[in-house]
Amino acid sequence: MKACLVLVAVLAAVVTACEEYTECKAQEHLDKLNKISAEWANKEALAEWAYTSNITDENLKKKLDIALEHAKVTKTLWAETIKYPWQTFKDPNLKRSFKKYSLLGMEALPEQKYKKLTEIVAGMESIFSKAKVCDFKNKEKCDLSLEPELTEKLQTSRDPEELKYIWTEFRTNTGSKCKELYKEYVELANEGAKLNNVSDYAEYWKINFESPTFERDIEELWKQIEPLYQELHAYVRMKLNKKYGEEVVRQDGPIPAHLLGNMWGQTWSNIYDLLVPYPGKKTVDVTEEMVKQNYTAIQMFKLSESFFTSINLSPMPKSFWEKSIIEKPEGVELVCHASAWDFYDSKDFRIKMCTRINMEDLFTVHHEMGHVQYFIQYKDQPHVYKEGANSGFHEAIGDVISLSVQSTKHLKEIGLLDSDKEDKEQVINFLLFTALDKLAFLPFGFLVDQYRWKIFKGDIISENYNCEWWKLREKYQGLEPPVDRSEEDFDAGAKYHVIADVPYIRYFVSFIIQFQFHRALCEEAKQFDSNNPTLQPLHQCDIYKSHEAGKLLGKVLQMGSSKPWPDAMEVITGQRKMDASALVQYFSPLYDWLKEQNQKNGAFIGWKQTTKRCG
Repeated sequence: MKACLVLVAVLAAVVTACEEYTECKAQEHLDKLNKISAEWANKEALAEWAYTSNITDENLKKKLDIALEHAKVTKTLWAETIKYPWQTFKDPNLKRSFKKYSLLGMEALPEQKYKKLTEIVAGMESIFSKAKVCDFKNKEKCDLSLEPELTEKLQTSRDPEELKYIWTEFRTNTGSKCKELYKEYVELANEGAKLNNVSDYAEYWKINFESPTFERDIEELWKQIEPLYQELHAYVRMKLNKKYGEEVVRQDGPIPAHLLGNMWGQTWSNIYDLLVPYPGKKTVDVTEEMVKQNYTAIQMFKLSESFFTSINLSPMPKSFWEKSIIEKPEGVELVCHASAWDFYDSKDFRIKMCTRINMEDLFTVHHEMGHVQYFIQYKDQPHVYKEGANSGFHEAIGDVISLSVQSTKHLKEIGLLDSDKEDKEQVINFLLFTALDKLAFLPFGFLVDQYRWKIFKGDIISENYNCEWWKLREKYQGLEPPVDRSEEDFDAGAKYHVIADVPYIRYFVSFIIQFQFHRALCEEAKQFDSNNPTLQPLHQCDIYKSHEAGKLLGKVLQMGSSKPWPDAMEVITGQRKMDASALVQYFSPLYDWLKEQNQKNGAFIGWKQTTKRCG
């Protein structure tokens, strides 16, 4: 009898033991993958933080060493992962996790080439971050950085010669110096993509959106909003023509890019004073009021936190306040570009930002804290799912909050605007101000990666980098350079994301879906009715203190990337596709007003070809 029992036990052990590379064994491998990947992601994030907050050769070496070590570990784990026939797995969660881990990334490159790629990107970032320009009025003073000096001058100067000088000099000291490095970067990135079994780096980037029709979908979204953009463009050009004259701004040409208050002509709200529809009405820019009330950077961050907690989402952890950099430190070279950081240990989250006391940065603080809120909400997901449903979702979350924060209703609530009753003229002022950020950005958000995809696919060669960039800027944005350009220049390389290897189409996606999210959350908060959209207009909605809206938002954030993004989209909006109708609905009163104004003033809609040369 005993012998029989032993035999049964042995047989049971044989039956329950997992054979190698089966679905049964895969869960063990996945647990190991998640644990090791999280540990290394933490090490790498710490080294990256140390370098970008104090750019020294020593910190760069540490960062690169850890990146190389991490690459080796990742490659070893990946080699084991792809032995599993994960495409045949029955468990959808296991299958999705393996699908994500089976994509190695740039670590697929041979060690020396991977090292070279990381060095090139770090080198371009260093050129960008250390760039200095001499003062237009005092050429002996050559210490002006992008943040804050050049940014502030572009916001406030109305001298077209000074603006042209700053615009040109910054590009000479950034993009032009990166051009040769960028060529090498493109070659290595494409090589890495092929080792991931995709045709080029453009296709590798698009994997994040999990859709074979992604390019067609975003093209259709752009077509939905193009007529609205063209009316805004015509109005802005007409006003600038009145300010600067026909010699500087042609009535029917592209707008010179240096006159729009922003280094890249991507948002135009800094020249609102030149464009304001009803100057007699109260301004919606609360910068002056913030300065008057002695706002500090920490106050702006606490204000942002209070919004998230008011909708029953999480406060920032204690370590966030201890470890974040929220003001530019003296005497340290750092990457000032605002960024949010997840250190992949479920407790360390930070923001790095050289905060200035103005309305634009108040919204940026909310945007960055939106990223951190996303990190906090999905912190209990396995490591493989600790990311947004797609990269556009991550960018949209903070901006959804900003759409409420910038409403006149909310600015009154927090004491930055007088609580007078709003009339139609104030509404138009407010919507134009908002459109100068949200709507003006869309063609730029669309074209940056159209440009890079063409480079990665070989449709744009290095001999044409600059002129092809300006063709796209003219086609989609209706902008032109202030001076003739040549292939000695590399103006795309004067944009941080281009040289820092950061995909950009996420921002276009984000600027569309944030309005979709806003509409859905406003309906949940009983502040908008799609069947009666004029009763409580979408632009007046403020979800502050709405636990219902917070609960719905929290549901989506907690998912991380555990489900394909259309599933997450459906949870919050009931739709499975990106849709620009909410954005058009939001700006509907402004659209009608712009058409009326442009018609009345005989403004030219669209633009004739630039007279600036490139070659």
